[in-house]
Amino acid sequence: MILEFRTGPAILNFANGAQLARYGQAGVVTPDHTIRTKNWPLLTAAPERDRTDDFKRAVRAAVTAFVQRYDAYFARQNARVGGIKRPLDPLPRVALVPGLGLFGLGRSKKDARIAADLAQCALEIITDAEAIGRFEPISEDEMFDMEYWSLEQAKLGAATEKPLVGQIAVITGGAGTIGAATGKAFAAAGAEVALLDVDQPAAEEKAKAIGATALAVKCDVTSPVSVTEAFAQVVEGFGGVDIVVSNAGAAWQGRIGEVEEEVLRKSFEVNFYGHQRVAQAAVKVMLAQGTAGCLLFNVSKQAVNPGANFGPYGLPKAATLLLVRQYAVDYGADGIRANAVNADRIRSGLLTDTFIAERAKARGVSAKDYLTGNLLGREVTAEDVAQAFLHQALELKTTGDVTTVDGGNIAAALR
Repeated sequence: MILEFRTGPAILNFANGAQLARYGQAGVVTPDHTIRTKNWPLLTAAPERDRTDDFKRAVRAAVTAFVQRYDAYFARQNARVGGIKRPLDPLPRVALVPGLGLFGLGRSKKDARIAADLAQCALEIITDAEAIGRFEPISEDEMFDMEYWSLEQAKLGAATEKPLVGQIAVITGGAGTIGAATGKAFAAAGAEVALLDVDQPAAEEKAKAIGATALAVKCDVTSPVSVTEAFAQVVEGFGGVDIVVSNAGAAWQGRIGEVEEEVLRKSFEVNFYGHQRVAQAAVKVMLAQGTAGCLLFNVSKQAVNPGANFGPYGLPKAATLLLVRQYAVDYGADGIRANAVNADRIRSGLLTDTFIAERAKARGVSAKDYLTGNLLGREVTAEDVAQAFLHQALELKTTGDVTTVDGGNIAAALR
């Protein structure tokens, strides 16, 4: 489920009420609400600071009880109508948490927002009713008849779910050519997308192009604090993290025996430690969720096939390739997969026209021949890289893999 968090004085007044278990569980305020919010919300105990494990167990127990109650409700009502109905998904669509507020839940951010909107509407109506008397809903029989009325269910649509529905994808370097293309590909596959970039206005522009629910977050991968804060914003915005595409990078050139140490250190900060910081932050969230996860890294063919005068870029990328495999080894038992894409010669913010000309000169070829200098003789695009990341996200039984997207380069092929 994707989450939408709401809070404020009116919401907290409702959620913190001494009789929440009564008026909060009474029922919907209009029959139409039940198809979006179920007939009652999930109630949990208030979380306590530094006791998140206890809160996690309490929420799991509350969800289990909710499902059992819903299953019993369905069995009871289905028997009344002759056993002709099929049960709907029994999971809650609204959660009330004393001390925090309310959460709308849905298979998409849009659905979660709708559930939260309806929950806010309901609590305002119930609060007003309780202020002058007592809120009383329609009967359980009537609620069931409305929830399982075919015309009501038709409002939700019957489209086949896309493969990444319910998944939250975080993409660093999201304002860049490859990052934006990857965000677009993941959104098209149904994922909720967060674009992280040091240039927030540019990330906001790319997020807007992806869709209304895409999130743009400022993130400097060379800063541990910035990475931590960025992931906190994603979790607050969507409810968690399922897939991370660690894509942010920058290129430095120089003959390795002559390059200044400062240049090499800057490159390692972005092209190695940046990936490590992002992966660490992601793993922390994934382990807390207990729902597995997927780490995807934009490495480079430079990791296995270094180019002349490109050591400051290739060296940290080679270290990142081993980083990918280390995550695959260390977190496979937790269901967290780690894979890499080795791309080459992609027109992007990193590979500008000037940069392409410099690399072409270093290889003694024209710019055109440099971009198509592969076995297929074809230029590789950012969209090609995005599809490779999408493929890896969907391969649930693949980890430690390196997918090459370079048009064919035997010197860069892995043994």
